[in-house]
Amino acid sequence: MDQRIRKVPFGHADELDARSGKGTLVYYDTFQDVSEEQLDRAAALAAERGFAKLVLYPLHEETARRMWKRPIEPYYKREKSLFDWRRERENDETITVENWEGKRKKYTPIEAALRHLADVYPRPMFLYVSPDTANAFASFHSFEEWIGRIRLIITESPPDAHPNLTKYRHRWEVQENS
Repeated sequence: MDQRIRKVPFGHADELDARSGKGTLVYYDTFQDVSEEQLDRAAALAAERGFAKLVLYPLHEETARRMWKRPIEPYYKREKSLFDWRRERENDETITVENWEGKRKKYTPIEAALRHLADVYPRPMFLYVSPDTANAFASFHSFEEWIGRIRLIITESPPDAHPNLTKYRHRWEVQENS
């Protein structure tokens, strides 16, 4: 929540922009194997549900190596492809490529990333993830703390869901393929 103090005249009411939407959909992924079609589906989901922002959050190589222990393309190449995809969309200012992890240039725990995203973008926050990422997130000790603050949207049904995912089934959903 915004902690800044602001002064307004008595009786002031904020006028909400009808196009602004509410909340943030964060696509948290390496974006190494994500196709433009999958990015388009995420953008369509954000528009359909009326999110104020779609945030594409590419993971740094060190973060991906620690989460999945597999080689990954350099961060700048994956980030460039996201910027290219965003540029192709007709000036969609609701889509943001978050480069905080790229600026850090090191391993960033998911807790730190979520804290940063919660401070910067409007709530409620939905995390759009693959089944592998959802299972990896569910295996972390901080999962139970964070699942109460965010909701998960998983790209497809996880074939072997982590026990924590099963326990908190009411806090996540699978994206319907349309």
